This record gives sequence, C-alpha cells and structure tokens, in this order.
Amino acid sequence: MKKILRKEPAPPKPKRPRGRPRSFDRDTALDKAMEVFWRKGFESTSVADLTEAMGINPPSLYAAFGDKEQLFLEAVERYQARRGESCPYCEEPTARGAVEKLLLYMADELTSGEHPRGCLMQMAAATSTASSQKLQAALLAKRMAGRTMLKQRIERGIEEGDVPAGTEVGTLVDFYGAVMAGMSMQAREGASRKSLRAIVENAMRIFPPVAKAARRVAQAA
Repeated sequence: MKKILRKEPAPPKPKRPRGRPRSFDRDTALDKAMEVFWRKGFESTSVADLTEAMGINPPSLYAAFGDKEQLFLEAVERYQARRGESCPYCEEPTARGAVEKLLLYMADELTSGEHPRGCLMQMAAATSTASSQKLQAALLAKRMAGRTMLKQRIERGIEEGDVPAGTEVGTLVDFYGAVMAGMSMQAREGASRKSLRAIVENAMRIFPPVAKAARRVAQAA
C-alpha cells in the first residue's frame, strides 16, 4: 500500500500595510497649509487650495491630518509654538518692559515679508464664525490662554512693585489685546512697520506709571 504524502501548507504571505505609504514630508506640508490659512482665513480656504499648496491629494490630506478643521488647529498650534519661541516677553524684568517687548515684536512680525501679513490668530477669530462649535471653542481657549499669560505678567508686576497697586489689570489687558488686534488689521491692509511702532509708542503711554518711591523700593529688592 502506497503511503500518501501530504503537502505542507505554504507559509502565509506577509500582509501588506493598508493604504499607500506617505510620500510627503508632513511638517513641510503643514507649513504650507499654515501659510494658506494665514493668507486666506479658515472659511475662505478650500480643500483644493490646501492640497495644491501642500502638493498632495485629498485622500492623503485626510489620512494625515483628519479633516480641514483638524488641519487648521494643527496649523494654529504650529504658529503659536513658533511665535512663543521667538518672543520670550515674560523674561523681561518689569511688566511694562514685557508689554512693550510684546507689542514691538508684534509690529515687526506682523509686517515681515517672510510670511503673510497680520496675525494668524486674529485671522482665525475673524474667519471661523461659521465653523463648528468645537473649533470655535478650541480657538477661544487659545485666545484666553494668551490673555491669561499677559494678565499674570502684569499681576506679577503689582506684586514686585513695578505696577501700581489698584491697577485694573483686566481692563489693561483688554486694551492691549485691542491694540494688537488693530495692529494686525492695519498690517494686512499694508501698514508699515514704522507706523505700527508709532502705535506701540502711543499705546505704552497708557501703561500706569509707578511712583518714584515705589520704583526705588522695587529696584532695591
């Protein structure tokens, strides 16, 4: 009787990864998207605008970044991170110096020729009114975080004696927030760096002066 030989089952073929491998640099693509949002605003930017600037197709955009709103939030995060690295105003020894440094930085940054004019965050606030509540809440949280940082810096100035006690900090922060928003708008309309720096000079006259006696105590501390 012949012995029946059974064939050994062939080893399973390795599974191919689902989807095509990403063929673009994600950081570079995100930078391109940031510039488009910065120039056109959220609502005026289409997916076609984004894919053309990023050099990718819509499926790749959705696979790497989710939807348009998620891509926009990532672009805002990148913008804030870069601005935070180049503007360490909290290291200034006085609150007045910190505010002035922030405004002067904004005057230079808003009119720079290296990127679209104006502030991406201000554009986000003005051009996302028809977006989802989730996106609007995320952007509001980011704006409030920036406001809180400035408020805390001025409150620290009160504690250290370089800002008068009794200063209405919230009102002062709102004033400088309005100044920065106005500077951003003027920059988008073509204002020069010189004209924005003149605005800063006038805006700093509002900052409450410290009595000489209190100033001497703060310097001696």
